[in-house]
Amino acid sequence: MSLTPQQNELVITLTELIIPETDTPGAKAARVNRFIDSVLHDAPAANRTGFVRGLAWVDERSRTLYKRNFVAASAAEQTSLLSKMADVRNKAAADRTGIEFFRAIKSMTIDGYYTSEIGLMQELGDSPQMFLAEFPGCDHPEHQ
Repeated sequence: MSLTPQQNELVITLTELIIPETDTPGAKAARVNRFIDSVLHDAPAANRTGFVRGLAWVDERSRTLYKRNFVAASAAEQTSLLSKMADVRNKAAADRTGIEFFRAIKSMTIDGYYTSEIGLMQELGDSPQMFLAEFPGCDHPEHQ
C-alpha cells in the first residue's frame, strides 16, 4: 500500500464526492481507492509525492477554512472546497496545488470507476464480453 489509513480515508471521501452513489453504486463501492493506491504504488516517486502533497493540501485548506480535516467537514463544506478545486476559472495562487490535485484525482477516479465491474456493468450496462469475436464492419448500404 502506498497510502496511510488516513490518506486512504481521504481518497475514499474525495472519490465518492466525485462519483457518488445514486441509483447505482458510487466510487466507494467500486473500491476506486484501491485502484488509486495501485496506480500510486506503480507510479514514479515524484508522482506519488505530488499526489500525497495534494492530499495534505486538501486537509490543510479544509482546516484553514472550516477548522477541521476534510473528512470531518460537513457535506456542504466538502462540496464547497471541491467546487473551488474544480472551478477552471479559479486562478487563486492559494488554490493552485488543489486545482492540479483535483485534476489528477478526478481522472484517476473516472478511470478506476469505469474499469471496475460496478462502473462497467452496472453503470454503463456493458456485458462482460470485452471484445468482438468478429467485426462485420458497417452495414449501411451507402457505405458499401
